[in-house]
Amino acid sequence: MTDGRVADGRVAAGRIAPGAGWRRPVEAVRRRLLREINSTVHGADLHLERYDRPVGDPGLFGPASVVWRVHAHPAGMLVGGFAALMLQSLHPVAMRAVAEHSDYRTDPVGRLHRTARFVSTTTLGSSAAAEAAIAGVRRIHGHVRGRDAEGRPYRADDPDLLCWVHTAEAACFLAGYQVFAGHGRLSGPERDDYLAEVAQIGQLLGADGVPVSRAGLARYLAGVRGALRATPEALEAVALLRDFGRTRRERLAVRVLTNAAVGLLPGWARRGLGIHRPWAVRRLWDRPLARLLGAVMVWACGLSPIRAAATARAAGTPTARAGAARG
Repeated sequence: MTDGRVADGRVAAGRIAPGAGWRRPVEAVRRRLLREINSTVHGADLHLERYDRPVGDPGLFGPASVVWRVHAHPAGMLVGGFAALMLQSLHPVAMRAVAEHSDYRTDPVGRLHRTARFVSTTTLGSSAAAEAAIAGVRRIHGHVRGRDAEGRPYRADDPDLLCWVHTAEAACFLAGYQVFAGHGRLSGPERDDYLAEVAQIGQLLGADGVPVSRAGLARYLAGVRGALRATPEALEAVALLRDFGRTRRERLAVRVLTNAAVGLLPGWARRGLGIHRPWAVRRLWDRPLARLLGAVMVWACGLSPIRAAATARAAGTPTARAGAARG
């Protein structure tokens, strides 16, 4: 070549082209962070077979949906997910069912993996995989029975209870996305679209009266608020959540994200849980710090293997598994 360069971008005489020297270690850091994030949130096996086939299947929602857009944001989903767990804990019956029938105390990592897997599968998985995940949860719910603190019987498949769990989760996922998406925030009509789309999951799980708009969400929360309170079980669960992590680095990241999650909660929920963080701390310290961590997560995740496989499947690309492996 007349300018002394060779085809692979390196200059003659062994000199490295500008920028090539730092790209490789930076990419190595990105891949390491991606592996750590996937391992923490999803576990060692991403179960890509749930996402890469059958070719041409859009799943429950498809790439053009608002649900794909919201649920693809790693920081928004983690912070929103932590906020959802805090908010859900305020329902005494829901919290009693979790306390009596869940292994979140003894296996919090496994609990996180199963929850993340369900959300990912119902959002991005094939239609068959999503329907199977929902059917599996319904089977489990069918065996969960007990009595609340007043001795009244409860069932995990109660439609009203399912509506609470779904609505608290959807509201917090949406709030997390709006805080961390920057210029990608949803418009008012798009927020309504998200609630209407994601309501399908709650309905398929057996929930009744799921809100499908911002106005419906506001009415629902106002109506259910009188039944909410922080039980000792709720306070214990929130304390365990905020201390979650297998390593010091994980615990630090979780504390940053859960502090930001507190800022997503309504004031009455924070007060009920006894979490007193002044407005200035939440807005001037917690949120900026979480946004910084979130930006690192977004950079590290890029197009995740799961999203890559689902996108290729929906687009009709038969080599989805190979494309996902490169993520």
